Amino acid sequence: MRQFTLFDQIICRFDHIIKAIPEIRLSKGSADHRLSSEKTENLSAAERQHSASLMRVNHSGEVCAQALYLGQAFVSRNQNLAKQLFQAADEEKTHLRWCANRIHALGDRTSLLNPLWALGSFGIGVIAGLAGDKISLGFLAETEQQVTQHLIKHQAEISENDKESIKILKQMQIDEERHAIHAIAEGGVVLPKSVCFAMSCISKVMTITARYI
Repeated sequence: MRQFTLFDQIICRFDHIIKAIPEIRLSKGSADHRLSSEKTENLSAAERQHSASLMRVNHSGEVCAQALYLGQAFVSRNQNLAKQLFQAADEEKTHLRWCANRIHALGDRTSLLNPLWALGSFGIGVIAGLAGDKISLGFLAETEQQVTQHLIKHQAEISENDKESIKILKQMQIDEERHAIHAIAEGGVVLPKSVCFAMSCISKVMTITARYI
């Protein structure tokens, strides 16, 4: 069996990142997914605008999560962990499509700042990945837990008439909770409160700006 060299691994990881770029830049989704129906007829103009702003925040959050995992995977010295991180990033692509589809169905657009958030998140992912496997997994778990909190909050904020967006948010919540549980089970450590607070502050800046820009 052929042994992969360090150069092979680097090329493979670059390939994953390059293939992810179109998803991160996604502005239009394919409307063929069962969770991406364009049903908006029961929503008022105000409800559509509010739903779109919340879904734009969630889309940007998924952009950040995917870029974060790609950064962690790129520098991971553990091949199995890198594989898991790339798989988690791939799963976030589905969430990106769901959110993008819904935003456009609601007559709005994704955040103009997504490339900036992606670049910053990738850098943070690289730092987390260099800190070691347990820290990297702990970072993944904390990220997913914070994303889950946002999803729960948005489900309470969104109009009950927007059943399609709520359906998407509920499924995303299930997926994110699963990622967090898996990361802890694989040996992820609980991060210091100062790190969690810093992550929360960065997340807050993103959520506020993504609502409008």
